[in-house]
Amino acid sequence: MNWTLEVVPVPVTDLDRAKEFYAERCGFTVDLDQEVAPGIRIVQITPPGSRCSLTLIQGMPPFPGSREMPPGTLHGLQFCVTDIEGARNELVEAGVDVSPVMHVGATGWEEGKGGTWNSFLTFADPDGNGWVVQESPSELSER
Repeated sequence: MNWTLEVVPVPVTDLDRAKEFYAERCGFTVDLDQEVAPGIRIVQITPPGSRCSLTLIQGMPPFPGSREMPPGTLHGLQFCVTDIEGARNELVEAGVDVSPVMHVGATGWEEGKGGTWNSFLTFADPDGNGWVVQESPSELSER
């Protein structure tokens, strides 16, 4: 049996602001924007080429037995791209505050590209949910 990660919930305070950020600034596709129950709207978006979507949530009660994740508390999940500098340029041109490209070196984090699988950048959405972007040597379908 395959276990595939297909949806990541992203807690936000303003669905329209978050939708604009991810769709217009990050270039993600809006797959769904629907009120699923009175007062509970879900916006599902997918990064280009990804099989995993993000679900922007607001007002959704936590699943029984789980904890609520307040807006701005999602951190450390990674997107992968084959051109870290190209991805950074696209985000900067769209008005996203993006870190420099960094790699892990002899003294810790150092500015500039590293070797294979060792080039990263970070950015955050308007609520402070933080993302890491890592350069991969090839597209997922080729690995």
